[in-house]
Amino acid sequence: MSKVPLKNVKGDSVGDFEVADGLLLQDKGAQAVHEAVVAYLAHQRAGTASTKSKSEVAGSGKKPWAQKGSGRARAGYKQSPVWRGGAVAHGPQPRKYKKKVSKKVARLAFRRAFSAKVAQGEVLVIDALQLEVPKTKAFAVVLSNLGLDRGGLFVVDTVQENVNLAARNIECVEVVTADLVNTYQILRHKQLVITEAGMKVLSARLGEEGGEG
Repeated sequence: MSKVPLKNVKGDSVGDFEVADGLLLQDKGAQAVHEAVVAYLAHQRAGTASTKSKSEVAGSGKKPWAQKGSGRARAGYKQSPVWRGGAVAHGPQPRKYKKKVSKKVARLAFRRAFSAKVAQGEVLVIDALQLEVPKTKAFAVVLSNLGLDRGGLFVVDTVQENVNLAARNIECVEVVTADLVNTYQILRHKQLVITEAGMKVLSARLGEEGGEG
């Protein structure tokens, strides 16, 4: 069993939360983590960058002037990439950047990422996360009580509306449900804060052949 600190939102320690060793993995999965993160970032790319080729630039194919006799440099068409208003040579075209990652690799990556956080002491479990008012100041108090001056990733079973509204304007803070959190989110944040209810959902994911990344 690995133990992680258990606190309330006031910052008071209320014991330790035990994470079963069967849910953790340290001896493999580094390459899977790399593949999962690269795939996630690739999926975020719009792939809409586009430039016009010679065939797409407006204009006829008429030669601008005679090959010889004008004293000017020879030119064959005004759509030339050399000319102002011409085409772009080898420019970007719309494309899909998506990369495929198998479920097995994604699960391995998720499990390894979470295990690394536990091993580094960057996981904190809190009894619950609820706010009476949807105020940024109220959430800032929670961060201060927990000693999270650099923010963190809050993993809950369900996101309370007040919490969502209060946290969205704070830099380096993200609130996500345990059934949707992914490998990239876990690694992106220095501190991982999980509610007890969220930890139950997360444990179930980790137990299903290592969770899904």
